[in-house]
Amino acid sequence: MVILMAGCARHGKLPAAPFVPPDEGPGPNYLIGPGDGLSIHVWRSPELSVGVTVRPDGRMSMPLVEDLPATGKTPSELARDIEEQLGVYITQPIVTVVVQAFFGPFSQQVRVVGEAASPQAIPYRANMTLLDVMIQVGGLTEFAAGDRATLIRFEDGEQKEYRLEIESLLKDGDISANVKILPGDVLIIPESIL
Repeated sequence: MVILMAGCARHGKLPAAPFVPPDEGPGPNYLIGPGDGLSIHVWRSPELSVGVTVRPDGRMSMPLVEDLPATGKTPSELARDIEEQLGVYITQPIVTVVVQAFFGPFSQQVRVVGEAASPQAIPYRANMTLLDVMIQVGGLTEFAAGDRATLIRFEDGEQKEYRLEIESLLKDGDISANVKILPGDVLIIPESIL
């Protein structure tokens, strides 16, 4: 199978991901996306404290608050918006939003297509590497050409293409093939010719 990509620059190999110690600290603020499960707590109002799922249109509803846009906001930003809406009905509401199930906005997902055991879009996590992604998708199929895989990334408004060596990473333990993954990356794993 041959894939032709117009307007795409090939940029060779990415550098290995650096070791990230456990105390590296938090990553960038999490942005809520469609499908995220939220736990909303309204202090002193247990009847208003609920669990909700962000709808595909990016909105959420709860008692006294309908069709509030949630996608692209941090949990704290959404909590302030809910407080503003509830302020019409109760005095000085204090709201906490906790994300219970993570999907994130589409721009923050990593997509894996082709010969992964379970091709899918997965939510980006801070300091994510190729190994993390491959564990999440269950590795390669027996027909995968992992060392001919490609990573598509948008940098500075330009689509760039990088070669990956997934088979070397997974089967040979070549840690230099473990590259950093960024939000919006697309991994394409081709099928072996033979």
